[in-house]
Amino acid sequence: MSRAYPILLLSAVAACSGPSEAPSDPATVATSGKRDVPVEDVPAEVLAAAKAERDGFTIREAEAETRDGRSYYDIGGTLADGTEIEFDIMQDDGEWRVVEIQRDIILAETPVPVRDALADHDAAFTPARIIESVQADGIVIYELYGPDGDDPQGRKVEVKWDGESAELLTQEWKH
Repeated sequence: MSRAYPILLLSAVAACSGPSEAPSDPATVATSGKRDVPVEDVPAEVLAAAKAERDGFTIREAEAETRDGRSYYDIGGTLADGTEIEFDIMQDDGEWRVVEIQRDIILAETPVPVRDALADHDAAFTPARIIESVQADGIVIYELYGPDGDDPQGRKVEVKWDGESAELLTQEWKH
């Protein structure tokens, strides 16, 4: 038997194993990646949590993922006035609860201190997309996405707003 055979075998096993949930950057959340889920396959408790959060909410889509070992569903849809909104719903001790409510906004809709924190961090950064993410405790995390050279994933900057002050986050926000 060749000495190379065990090395080739180990290499093949490593190549076939699934992706690690450990982030390569400790400032990011470990995730399984989102997968689309037909709305009819979403647990009734998850759908009930979303519908209870806002009157007139119509569910349009669902995604599931595991973040830092916890199960989540992202339930997207529209309010009665047509506003698009998404609920991040986490399983916590067997119960499903809404942990954040997200909507896309423009920079002018962010509080001035949030814009100031972003400018102080990088005055040249121009976000192409902004997600306002209202947490269950009322804290708002602004997720700002923009270009980053040749990186097709772009760049993400997060700013925490507590209603009085803005703080640039150096690690991705976790629930």
